[in-house]
Amino acid sequence: MKLNIGIVGLPNVGKSTIFNALTETTKASVANYPFCTIDPNVGVVDVPDERLYKLAKMENSQKVIPATIEFVDIAGLVKGASKGEGLGNQFLANIRNVSAIAHVVRCFEDSDVVHVEGSVNPVRDAEIIETELILADLQSVEKRLEKVEKPAKSGNKEAKFEVEVLKKAKEILEDLKPLRAYKDKFEEEELDYLKKTIFPLTLKPMMYIANVNEEDLPDGENNPHVKAIKEKAKQENAEVIVLCGKVEQELAEIPKEERKELLEAYGLEEPGLNKMIKAGYSLLDLITYFTAGEKEARAWTIKKGTKAPQAAGEIHSDFERGFIAAEVINFDELEKVGSIQKAKEKGLVRIEGKDYVVQDGDVIYFRFNV
Repeated sequence: MKLNIGIVGLPNVGKSTIFNALTETTKASVANYPFCTIDPNVGVVDVPDERLYKLAKMENSQKVIPATIEFVDIAGLVKGASKGEGLGNQFLANIRNVSAIAHVVRCFEDSDVVHVEGSVNPVRDAEIIETELILADLQSVEKRLEKVEKPAKSGNKEAKFEVEVLKKAKEILEDLKPLRAYKDKFEEEELDYLKKTIFPLTLKPMMYIANVNEEDLPDGENNPHVKAIKEKAKQENAEVIVLCGKVEQELAEIPKEERKELLEAYGLEEPGLNKMIKAGYSLLDLITYFTAGEKEARAWTIKKGTKAPQAAGEIHSDFERGFIAAEVINFDELEKVGSIQKAKEKGLVRIEGKDYVVQDGDVIYFRFNV
Protein backbone atom coordinates (compact mmCIF):
# COMPACT_ATOMS: atom_id res chain seq x y z
CA MET A 1 0.00 0.00 0.00
CA LYS A 2 1.45 3.33 -1.04
CA LEU A 3 1.74 5.88 1.75
CA ASN A 4 2.57 9.48 0.91
CA ILE A 5 2.54 12.67 2.95
CA GLY A 6 2.37 16.17 1.50
CA ILE A 7 4.37 18.83 3.34
CA VAL A 8 2.72 22.26 3.31
CA GLY A 9 3.26 25.59 5.00
CA LEU A 10 4.06 29.26 4.44
CA PRO A 11 7.40 30.16 2.82
CA ASN A 12 10.45 30.15 5.15
CA VAL A 13 8.95 27.98 7.89
CA GLY A 14 11.54 25.22 7.33
CA LYS A 15 9.61 22.86 5.03
CA SER A 16 12.48 22.22 2.64
CA THR A 17 15.04 21.84 5.45
CA ILE A 18 12.82 19.22 7.06
CA PHE A 19 12.19 17.51 3.71
CA ASN A 20 15.95 17.31 3.00
CA ALA A 21 16.60 15.90 6.46
CA LEU A 22 13.83 13.32 6.21
CA THR A 23 14.94 12.13 2.79
CA GLU A 24 18.66 12.61 3.50
CA THR A 25 19.10 14.64 0.33
CA THR A 26 19.71 18.22 -0.74
CA LYS A 27 17.00 17.96 -3.38
CA ALA A 28 14.87 20.85 -2.05
CA SER A 29 16.33 24.36 -2.29
CA VAL A 30 16.81 26.08 1.05
CA ALA A 31 17.24 29.87 1.08
CA ASN A 32 16.19 32.92 3.05
CA TYR A 33 13.57 34.19 0.62
CA PRO A 34 10.03 33.12 -0.30
CA PHE A 35 9.38 30.63 -3.11
CA CYS A 36 12.89 29.16 -3.30
CA THR A 37 11.09 25.81 -3.82
CA ILE A 38 9.19 25.98 -7.12
CA ASP A 39 8.70 22.47 -8.46
CA PRO A 40 7.43 19.90 -5.95
CA ASN A 41 10.17 17.70 -4.50
CA VAL A 42 9.45 14.02 -3.95
CA GLY A 43 11.50 11.74 -1.72
CA VAL A 44 10.97 8.07 -0.81
CA VAL A 45 12.06 7.01 2.67
CA ASP A 46 12.32 3.61 4.36
CA VAL A 47 9.95 3.19 7.28
CA PRO A 48 12.11 2.51 10.35
CA ASP A 49 11.01 -0.67 12.14
CA GLU A 50 13.46 -2.57 14.33
CA ARG A 51 11.20 -5.64 14.26
CA LEU A 52 11.97 -6.20 10.59
CA TYR A 53 15.75 -6.28 11.12
CA LYS A 54 15.43 -8.57 14.13
CA LEU A 55 13.21 -10.87 12.06
CA ALA A 56 15.76 -10.91 9.22
CA LYS A 57 18.48 -11.87 11.68
CA MET A 58 16.36 -14.67 13.15
CA GLU A 59 15.63 -16.13 9.72
CA ASN A 60 19.07 -15.42 8.19
CA SER A 61 17.37 -13.52 5.36
CA GLN A 62 19.69 -12.46 2.54
CA LYS A 63 17.77 -9.25 1.89
CA VAL A 64 15.75 -6.80 4.02
CA ILE A 65 12.99 -4.79 2.34
CA PRO A 66 11.35 -2.17 4.56
CA ALA A 67 8.03 -0.51 3.85
CA THR A 68 8.46 2.94 2.32
CA ILE A 69 6.81 6.32 2.65
CA GLU A 70 6.85 9.14 0.10
CA PHE A 71 7.17 12.79 1.11
CA VAL A 72 6.06 15.54 -1.26
CA ASP A 73 7.41 19.03 -0.50
CA ILE A 74 5.53 21.76 -2.34
CA ALA A 75 6.21 25.48 -2.73
CA GLY A 76 5.29 27.69 0.23
CA LEU A 77 1.70 28.87 0.04
CA VAL A 78 0.69 32.46 0.82
CA LYS A 79 -2.54 34.29 1.51
CA GLY A 80 -4.48 34.35 -1.76
CA ALA A 81 -2.79 31.24 -3.22
CA SER A 82 -6.17 29.74 -4.13
CA LYS A 83 -6.76 32.82 -6.30
CA GLY A 84 -3.31 32.82 -7.90
CA GLU A 85 -1.27 34.86 -5.39
CA GLY A 86 2.39 33.96 -4.88
CA LEU A 87 3.06 30.99 -7.13
CA GLY A 88 -0.66 30.36 -7.48
CA ASN A 89 -2.82 27.38 -6.70
CA GLN A 90 -1.20 25.12 -9.29
CA PHE A 91 0.88 23.72 -6.45
CA LEU A 92 -2.18 22.70 -4.49
CA ALA A 93 -2.77 20.12 -7.24
CA ASN A 94 0.51 18.46 -6.25
CA ILE A 95 -0.97 17.32 -2.93
CA ARG A 96 -4.41 16.30 -4.18
CA ASN A 97 -3.31 12.66 -4.31
CA VAL A 98 -1.37 12.38 -1.05
CA SER A 99 -2.64 10.22 1.81
CA ALA A 100 -2.15 12.82 4.54
CA ILE A 101 -0.84 16.35 5.07
CA ALA A 102 2.01 17.48 7.32
CA HIS A 103 1.48 21.18 8.02
CA VAL A 104 4.78 22.82 9.04
CA VAL A 105 4.48 25.89 11.26
CA ARG A 106 7.35 28.08 12.38
CA CYS A 107 7.78 28.22 16.17
CA PHE A 108 11.26 29.75 16.26
CA GLU A 109 12.42 33.37 16.38
CA ASP A 110 15.28 34.30 14.03
CA SER A 111 15.86 37.83 12.78
CA ASP A 112 18.00 36.45 9.95
CA VAL A 113 15.13 34.41 8.48
CA VAL A 114 12.39 36.49 6.86
CA HIS A 115 8.78 35.73 7.79
CA VAL A 116 6.35 36.54 4.98
CA GLU A 117 3.75 37.80 7.48
CA GLY A 118 6.28 39.93 9.40
CA SER A 119 6.15 38.03 12.72
CA VAL A 120 6.13 34.52 14.18
CA ASN A 121 2.57 33.40 14.91
CA PRO A 122 1.96 29.72 14.14
CA VAL A 123 -1.80 29.81 14.79
CA ARG A 124 -2.29 32.68 12.34
CA ASP A 125 -0.02 30.95 9.82
CA ALA A 126 -1.93 27.67 10.18
CA GLU A 127 -5.22 29.49 9.62
CA ILE A 128 -3.86 31.15 6.46
CA ILE A 129 -2.92 27.78 4.97
CA GLU A 130 -6.16 26.15 6.10
CA THR A 131 -8.18 28.96 4.47
CA GLU A 132 -6.33 28.50 1.17
CA LEU A 133 -7.00 24.75 1.23
CA ILE A 134 -10.68 25.41 2.01
CA LEU A 135 -11.00 27.94 -0.82
CA ALA A 136 -9.29 25.55 -3.24
CA ASP A 137 -11.79 22.82 -2.27
CA LEU A 138 -14.67 25.26 -2.66
CA GLN A 139 -13.54 26.03 -6.22
CA SER A 140 -13.43 22.30 -7.02
CA VAL A 141 -16.92 21.75 -5.56
CA GLU A 142 -18.43 24.71 -7.43
CA LYS A 143 -16.83 23.62 -10.69
CA ARG A 144 -18.26 20.11 -10.32
CA LEU A 145 -21.67 21.46 -9.37
CA GLU A 146 -21.85 23.41 -12.62
CA LYS A 147 -21.42 20.12 -14.52
CA VAL A 148 -24.00 18.04 -12.68
CA GLU A 149 -26.82 20.46 -11.82
CA LYS A 150 -28.34 20.37 -15.32
CA PRO A 151 -28.52 16.53 -15.61
CA ALA A 152 -29.81 16.41 -12.01
CA LYS A 153 -32.74 18.65 -12.95
CA SER A 154 -33.44 16.32 -15.88
CA GLY A 155 -33.93 13.45 -13.43
CA ASN A 156 -30.52 11.73 -13.60
CA LYS A 157 -30.31 9.79 -10.31
CA GLU A 158 -26.52 9.76 -10.15
CA ALA A 159 -26.36 13.50 -10.81
CA LYS A 160 -29.00 14.12 -8.13
CA PHE A 161 -26.86 12.23 -5.63
CA GLU A 162 -23.81 14.28 -6.63
CA VAL A 163 -25.65 17.58 -6.27
CA GLU A 164 -26.87 16.63 -2.81
CA VAL A 165 -23.37 15.71 -1.60
CA LEU A 166 -21.68 18.69 -3.25
CA LYS A 167 -24.16 21.17 -1.78
CA LYS A 168 -23.57 19.71 1.67
CA ALA A 169 -19.81 20.12 1.19
CA LYS A 170 -20.24 23.62 -0.26
CA GLU A 171 -22.18 24.79 2.79
CA ILE A 172 -19.36 23.68 5.12
CA LEU A 173 -16.61 25.19 2.96
CA GLU A 174 -18.44 28.50 2.54
CA ASP A 175 -18.42 28.73 6.32
CA LEU A 176 -14.59 28.45 6.02
CA LYS A 177 -14.54 25.11 7.83
CA PRO A 178 -12.46 22.07 6.75
CA LEU A 179 -14.44 19.02 5.63
CA ARG A 180 -12.49 16.70 7.95
CA ALA A 181 -14.13 18.40 10.94
CA TYR A 182 -17.60 17.47 9.64
CA LYS A 183 -17.08 13.92 8.38
CA ASP A 184 -19.93 12.73 10.60
CA LYS A 185 -22.38 14.74 8.46
CA PHE A 186 -21.65 12.48 5.47
CA GLU A 187 -22.52 8.86 4.79
CA GLU A 188 -19.62 6.54 3.89
CA GLU A 189 -20.82 6.45 0.27
CA GLU A 190 -20.81 10.26 0.15
CA LEU A 191 -17.29 10.50 1.53
CA ASP A 192 -16.07 7.93 -1.03
CA TYR A 193 -17.66 9.99 -3.79
CA LEU A 194 -15.92 13.20 -2.65
CA LYS A 195 -12.54 11.47 -2.30
CA LYS A 196 -12.74 9.91 -5.78
CA THR A 197 -14.23 12.91 -7.61
CA ILE A 198 -13.13 16.12 -5.89
CA PHE A 199 -10.02 14.90 -4.01
CA PRO A 200 -10.68 17.42 -1.21
CA LEU A 201 -7.58 18.75 0.51
CA THR A 202 -9.47 19.51 3.71
CA LEU A 203 -10.79 15.96 3.97
CA LYS A 204 -7.27 14.55 4.25
CA PRO A 205 -5.95 13.65 7.71
CA MET A 206 -3.50 16.29 8.95
CA MET A 207 -0.76 16.69 11.54
CA TYR A 208 1.11 19.82 12.58
CA ILE A 209 4.91 19.93 12.55
CA ALA A 210 6.15 22.58 15.01
CA ASN A 211 9.63 23.65 13.86
CA VAL A 212 11.57 24.94 16.87
CA ASN A 213 15.10 26.05 17.80
CA GLU A 214 17.55 23.59 19.38
CA GLU A 215 17.05 24.96 22.90
CA ASP A 216 13.32 24.11 22.74
CA LEU A 217 13.92 20.39 22.30
CA PRO A 218 12.70 17.80 23.04
CA ASP A 219 9.03 18.82 23.26
CA GLY A 220 8.97 22.64 23.25
CA GLU A 221 7.03 22.75 26.52
CA ASN A 222 8.42 26.23 27.37
CA ASN A 223 7.91 27.65 23.88
CA PRO A 224 4.76 29.84 23.80
CA HIS A 225 4.38 29.29 20.04
CA VAL A 226 4.33 25.50 20.54
CA LYS A 227 1.78 25.86 23.34
CA ALA A 228 -0.44 27.95 21.06
CA ILE A 229 -0.37 25.51 18.14
CA LYS A 230 -0.93 22.55 20.51
CA GLU A 231 -4.05 24.27 21.85
CA LYS A 232 -5.35 24.78 18.30
CA ALA A 233 -4.55 21.15 17.42
CA LYS A 234 -6.33 19.91 20.53
CA GLN A 235 -9.54 21.63 19.41
CA GLU A 236 -9.18 19.93 16.01
CA ASN A 237 -8.21 16.53 17.45
CA ALA A 238 -4.95 16.80 15.50
CA GLU A 239 -1.44 15.74 16.52
CA VAL A 240 1.56 18.05 16.90
CA ILE A 241 5.08 16.76 16.21
CA VAL A 242 7.79 18.99 17.71
CA LEU A 243 11.14 18.90 15.93
CA CYS A 244 14.05 21.14 14.98
CA GLY A 245 14.75 21.27 11.25
CA LYS A 246 18.39 22.23 11.86
CA VAL A 247 18.97 19.25 14.16
CA GLU A 248 17.20 16.89 11.76
CA GLN A 249 19.49 18.17 8.99
CA GLU A 250 22.53 17.64 11.21
CA LEU A 251 21.40 14.08 11.98
CA ALA A 252 20.99 13.36 8.27
CA GLU A 253 24.53 14.53 7.53
CA ILE A 254 26.39 12.30 9.99
CA PRO A 255 26.94 8.50 9.86
CA LYS A 256 24.06 6.46 11.30
CA GLU A 257 26.24 4.98 14.04
CA GLU A 258 26.92 8.50 15.41
CA ARG A 259 23.28 9.62 15.49
CA LYS A 260 22.38 8.07 18.84
CA GLU A 261 24.92 10.25 20.63
CA LEU A 262 23.59 13.41 18.98
CA LEU A 263 19.99 12.47 19.79
CA GLU A 264 20.90 11.96 23.44
CA ALA A 265 22.62 15.36 23.54
CA TYR A 266 19.31 16.99 22.65
CA GLY A 267 17.26 14.74 24.94
CA LEU A 268 15.67 12.95 21.98
CA GLU A 269 14.78 9.26 21.82
CA GLU A 270 14.32 9.18 18.04
CA PRO A 271 14.56 11.43 14.96
CA GLY A 272 11.63 13.55 13.81
CA LEU A 273 11.21 11.25 10.78
CA ASN A 274 10.19 8.38 13.06
CA LYS A 275 7.66 10.57 14.86
CA MET A 276 6.18 11.78 11.58
CA ILE A 277 5.84 8.25 10.19
CA LYS A 278 4.23 6.95 13.39
CA ALA A 279 1.80 9.87 13.33
CA GLY A 280 1.09 9.18 9.64
CA TYR A 281 0.33 5.52 10.34
CA SER A 282 -1.93 6.49 13.23
CA LEU A 283 -3.77 9.15 11.17
CA LEU A 284 -4.45 6.68 8.38
CA ASP A 285 -5.20 3.62 10.56
CA LEU A 286 -2.29 1.69 9.07
CA ILE A 287 -0.44 -1.31 10.47
CA THR A 288 2.54 -3.44 9.41
CA TYR A 289 2.80 -7.18 8.88
CA PHE A 290 5.88 -9.15 7.86
CA THR A 291 6.94 -12.00 5.61
CA ALA A 292 10.29 -13.69 6.11
CA GLY A 293 12.41 -16.47 4.68
CA GLU A 294 15.91 -17.25 3.52
CA LYS A 295 15.68 -14.95 0.49
CA GLU A 296 14.18 -11.88 2.14
CA ALA A 297 12.43 -10.36 5.14
CA ARG A 298 9.88 -7.75 4.15
CA ALA A 299 7.46 -5.30 5.77
CA TRP A 300 4.02 -4.65 4.28
CA THR A 301 1.69 -1.75 5.04
CA ILE A 302 -2.06 -2.37 5.22
CA LYS A 303 -5.18 -0.74 6.67
CA LYS A 304 -6.15 -1.78 10.17
CA GLY A 305 -9.00 -4.28 9.89
CA THR A 306 -7.71 -5.88 6.68
CA LYS A 307 -8.49 -9.59 6.37
CA ALA A 308 -5.89 -12.20 5.43
CA PRO A 309 -6.79 -12.62 1.71
CA GLN A 310 -6.64 -8.85 1.09
CA ALA A 311 -3.37 -8.60 3.03
CA ALA A 312 -2.02 -11.36 0.76
CA GLY A 313 -3.18 -9.29 -2.22
CA GLU A 314 -0.66 -6.60 -1.23
CA ILE A 315 2.05 -9.10 -2.20
CA HIS A 316 0.40 -10.25 -5.42
CA SER A 317 -3.16 -10.44 -6.76
CA ASP A 318 -2.66 -14.21 -7.28
CA PHE A 319 -2.14 -14.61 -3.51
CA GLU A 320 -5.54 -13.07 -2.84
CA ARG A 321 -7.34 -14.86 -5.67
CA GLY A 322 -6.00 -18.29 -4.73
CA PHE A 323 -5.89 -17.80 -0.95
CA ILE A 324 -6.18 -21.03 1.04
CA ALA A 325 -4.91 -20.17 4.53
CA ALA A 326 -2.35 -18.14 6.45
CA GLU A 327 0.28 -19.43 8.87
CA VAL A 328 0.51 -16.68 11.51
CA ILE A 329 2.53 -15.76 14.57
CA ASN A 330 2.90 -12.28 16.02
CA PHE A 331 6.43 -10.88 16.15
CA ASP A 332 6.41 -10.38 19.94
CA GLU A 333 5.65 -14.07 20.46
CA LEU A 334 8.15 -15.11 17.78
CA GLU A 335 10.95 -13.06 19.35
CA LYS A 336 10.60 -15.03 22.59
CA VAL A 337 11.33 -18.38 20.87
CA GLY A 338 13.93 -17.12 18.38
CA SER A 339 12.82 -18.47 15.00
CA ILE A 340 9.80 -19.50 12.95
CA GLN A 341 11.01 -23.11 12.89
CA LYS A 342 11.18 -23.25 16.71
CA ALA A 343 7.75 -21.59 16.91
CA LYS A 344 6.33 -24.31 14.63
CA GLU A 345 7.93 -27.03 16.74
CA LYS A 346 6.26 -25.56 19.84
CA GLY A 347 2.91 -25.34 18.04
CA LEU A 348 2.82 -21.53 18.27
CA VAL A 349 2.16 -20.89 14.57
CA ARG A 350 -1.59 -20.71 13.96
CA ILE A 351 -3.50 -21.60 10.80
CA GLU A 352 -5.96 -18.80 9.99
CA GLY A 353 -8.65 -18.66 7.31
CA LYS A 354 -10.30 -16.04 5.11
CA ASP A 355 -11.98 -14.20 7.98
CA TYR A 356 -8.80 -13.62 9.99
CA VAL A 357 -8.12 -9.92 10.59
CA VAL A 358 -4.39 -9.27 10.35
CA GLN A 359 -2.81 -7.64 13.42
CA ASP A 360 0.12 -5.22 13.60
CA GLY A 361 3.35 -7.19 13.87
CA ASP A 362 1.99 -10.45 12.45
CA VAL A 363 4.55 -12.61 10.66
CA ILE A 364 2.69 -14.49 7.95
CA TYR A 365 3.25 -17.25 5.43
CA PHE A 366 0.39 -17.44 2.91
CA ARG A 367 -0.81 -20.71 1.38
CA PHE A 368 -2.42 -20.20 -1.99
CA ASN A 369 -3.26 -22.05 -5.19
CA VAL A 370 -3.93 -20.46 -8.59
